[in-house]
Amino acid sequence: MTSAVFSIFQDRANRSPEAPFLQLEDGTVITYRAAFDRTARIANLFLAHNVKPGDRIAIQAEKSAEALLTYLASLRIGAVYLPLNTAYTPSEIRYFLGDARPALFLHRPEDETVMASLCAELRVPERLTLDADGRGTLAEGADAQSAASRIHVGQPDDLAAILYTSGTTGRSKGAMLTHGNLASNAATLADYWRFTASDVLLHALPIFHTHGLFVATNTTIAAGSSIMLLPRFDARKILAALPAATVMMGVPTFYTRLLSEPEFTRERAAHVRLFVSGSAPLSAETHREFSARTGHAILERYGMTETNMNTSNPYDGDRVPGSVGFPLPGVELKITHPETGAQLAQGDVGMIEVRGPNVFMGYWEQPEKTREDLRADGFFITGDLGVIDARGYVSIVGRARDLIICGGYNVYPAEVEALLDAIPGVAESAVIGLPHPDMGEGVVAVVQARDPALSEDAILEALAGQLARFKQPRRVVFLPELPRNTMGKIQKKELRAQFEQIFDGVKA
Repeated sequence: MTSAVFSIFQDRANRSPEAPFLQLEDGTVITYRAAFDRTARIANLFLAHNVKPGDRIAIQAEKSAEALLTYLASLRIGAVYLPLNTAYTPSEIRYFLGDARPALFLHRPEDETVMASLCAELRVPERLTLDADGRGTLAEGADAQSAASRIHVGQPDDLAAILYTSGTTGRSKGAMLTHGNLASNAATLADYWRFTASDVLLHALPIFHTHGLFVATNTTIAAGSSIMLLPRFDARKILAALPAATVMMGVPTFYTRLLSEPEFTRERAAHVRLFVSGSAPLSAETHREFSARTGHAILERYGMTETNMNTSNPYDGDRVPGSVGFPLPGVELKITHPETGAQLAQGDVGMIEVRGPNVFMGYWEQPEKTREDLRADGFFITGDLGVIDARGYVSIVGRARDLIICGGYNVYPAEVEALLDAIPGVAESAVIGLPHPDMGEGVVAVVQARDPALSEDAILEALAGQLARFKQPRRVVFLPELPRNTMGKIQKKELRAQFEQIFDGVKA
């Protein structure tokens, strides 16, 4: 397998030019050859705007076929692709543009005034626009370009993309991913998940994130299969599209919302061979309910912005609820002591560290942070706490920063959440630690309930015999919905801020 995603894409276009690459909502089918030619026109436009190999191209635009092809066009000329969350405000965009210093910024036409001013202030030299329908000055400019373009031939270690982390513990960091990182992970996933050229991937994920942009797109290209591209998740549209799809990738909220649809039946899902979930933990209850409804066991995997995918439940074999499976081929994973870095015994909870061709090259212009998180021997300290069981399955017990220390004892939120989610009437839960005058931190359960009659006392009673006292929530609070980011991850930082004073007045 070649070491660059665009080379794989070029090979697919040459060998199977009429094979469908993108299938759009309106029935339009873009073949591999047509998509390849379009990347040439977009690439020529980038070159006309003075973009050179190694320059950054930043984009904040709605999901469309044209937006996806800007990624491949960027790879084609050796530029560095920088996708930005469409929910970011201008003040947030200011930071990313100032930090990455792109040569070109693609943005929505409706943001013209504010982005023109911002780019002038930050001296971003070139701008183009792209709307939700794939039109704008980018599309118009590309239409006028030639369908022949040179292809930059780089090295596997050349920088291909920068993805900024969420910045929940400080300013966002730009994770630098190489062509080799992307290509190796795509080849591994295509093989591990049994992708073939006949597969059709139902794609409702955003394309500013590693899940929708790299896992979905690159794996499809590696196999020469097809993408059914939806602008966003819409349960009704998913239901209509499922009979023509063979694979679906999603976040847990996709699956919980589908389960709330009476039309989501075993027959409706019969043509799909694989449902994949990631980007946030999938509750055991959702796993069981999905299996009972459809006969499919959702395949949960584990990845990060800095590493692409690290582990996966097996394609053949037990897909264990609450587990993210085994390390992928070529990926080394170990559990270490969070303070000393010493490797721990199987069954002990500790820090997850990974090493492999998927692991990024470091953080953009943050050498100190890179040295802090990326060891000299190539192991990346993920910040996730995990455990490996006797069969080798990896489970995530939480982020290191989410660890609760109650009365000197460690409480892992995932353990408590699993029990909460199994209580009848609980839709989902989040467990956080908050300042407590006696215990240091007190365990608080934030619950989204299915049953409005569910009470704090009922939940505490259900947990009483299942957990040691120090692990039991000292308070249970209810919210109509848990706060999430665009990838479905529960935002515990927001919950901690909202309920920070819940133990005020409690005597030590």
